[in-house]
Amino acid sequence: MSEQTAERHSHENCFCCEASASIGSFIRSVLPSEEAVNHFRQARIEVLKGFRRIIDDRIDHLGRNQPKGTKVTVE
Repeated sequence: MSEQTAERHSHENCFCCEASASIGSFIRSVLPSEEAVNHFRQARIEVLKGFRRIIDDRIDHLGRNQPKGTKVTVE
């Protein structure tokens, strides 16, 4: 910002300052509450646990189809 523009910029009835305050108010009004944030955090954890369960089940399934090893007779 040039010195001339800075000198002409007065904060009284300034469009950019009023717009900034309005935008800030709007953003604060649409942010979720702390309770909602906690709910979404727990939901995210539950989704990840679901994926882990799917992967564990698939590993178990693949492990059942493989031979357990060879039988050796010990004398």
